[in-house]
Amino acid sequence: MQKVCVYALSEPNHGSDASSLNTTARKVPGGWILNGQKRWPANSSFADIFVVLACNISTNQINGFIVNGGAPGLKISKIDNKMSLRVVQNCDILLEDVFVPDDDRLPGANSFQDLVKIYSISPHTIGDTDLTDYVAYIQALSFSRVIVAWISIGIAAGVYDACLRYLGERKQFGAPLAAFQLNQEKLVWLLGWRLYKLHDSGRMTTGQASLGKAWITKKARETVALGRELLGGNGIVTDFHVGKAFCDMESLYTYEGSYEVNALIVARDITGIASIRPASRL
Repeated sequence: MQKVCVYALSEPNHGSDASSLNTTARKVPGGWILNGQKRWPANSSFADIFVVLACNISTNQINGFIVNGGAPGLKISKIDNKMSLRVVQNCDILLEDVFVPDDDRLPGANSFQDLVKIYSISPHTIGDTDLTDYVAYIQALSFSRVIVAWISIGIAAGVYDACLRYLGERKQFGAPLAAFQLNQEKLVWLLGWRLYKLHDSGRMTTGQASLGKAWITKKARETVALGRELLGGNGIVTDFHVGKAFCDMESLYTYEGSYEVNALIVARDITGIASIRPASRL
C-alpha cells in the first residue's frame, strides 16, 4: 500500500462504450508502444502506477498494460471546474509513443471480457516494489459498481441526517418544520448488504452488481433531491452540506456505468440477449 495506482479505462469519446477504445498498443521489439487519450482516471496527477487499457492493433482486442508514473510520453492534466466529487483529482491522460516493456503487459488481460470479469497481476516487479509470489484478482468493473452503490447509501443517509437536524431546528410560522421519513433508505441498505455478502462469498454476478448500482444510485438520487428541496434556498449553499451531496450524487449516478447501461446488463442476464450494441455491430 505504498504506491498510488490508477485504472485508466474511460476515454474522451468512450465512456459507456468502454470496449471500443481508441487508445492503441503496437508490438515492437522488447515491448509495446501506447498511443491515445484517457479521461477521468482519479488521482492521476500524483499516481505512481497506471493500469492502461488499450486496443492491441494486431488482435483488435483490449489488453492491459502497466505504465509507471513519469514515463516518457505520459502527460497528465487535471480536470478543472468540477461541480462535484471535488476532493478527487480526475485527470486527462495523454499517451504519446509511451514504451511499455513486455514484462509490464498483464498476461491475463487479453480481451475486454477478461477485464470485466477477473484480471490478474502475475508475479512481477514494479520499480522497487517486489511483487513476486503476489497475485491479485480483482473483479474490476463489477466490484467498482458495488463501491458506488455503498457510497450512494452513505450520501443518502447523510442527507437524511442533515435534513432531520435542519427541519428540527428551523422554525416557520412559529413551529419547527416536520422531519421526513425515508423507507427507501432502509431498502437500499438491505440491497447493499446483500451485494456485499454475495461478493464476499464469490457468488456475485455482473448482473447483480449492475442491478445494485443502478437501483441504489437511482433511489439515493431521489432521496438527495428531496433533501435539497426540503431545505429550500439553503439547499443550494454549502453550509448544510446537502447542496454538495446533491452535486456528488449526480456524478455517482453516472459513472461506473449509467443507469441505462447497467439496466441493459441486468436485462442481458435475465433474457440471455445482449442489446447494448446496435444490431449492425454484432
